[in-house]
Amino acid sequence: MKLDKYANGAVRQFSMNFASGRIGNHLLDGIDYKGEVMTDEPSFVEQAFAIFLNNLEFDDDGNTLNYQYSEKRAAQYIRRYFDRNYEVEPSFEPWELENYPVSKDSYNK
Repeated sequence: MKLDKYANGAVRQFSMNFASGRIGNHLLDGIDYKGEVMTDEPSFVEQAFAIFLNNLEFDDDGNTLNYQYSEKRAAQYIRRYFDRNYEVEPSFEPWELENYPVSKDSYNK
């Protein structure tokens, strides 16, 4: 089983937007999240990706249903990371922040 092409596309698009500083539809204007923090605190990047992926939903045909919402939630995390006065609405649910392990078998192949 491989990742569906639409899921693949959503992750690819988010990765490109993240790396180029274009996520969040102006929510992150003036916030340089691509600087040293990505090297010094890589868990910040990991958490942003986890929030994006945990929110991503697909229909029965594999079409992405909520790319922009998922990106916005990740952007809200980034904004809050740099601006402690920013209030995330709605607040993050525990499932949104979950970081799942890689399968133990994936490293053996």
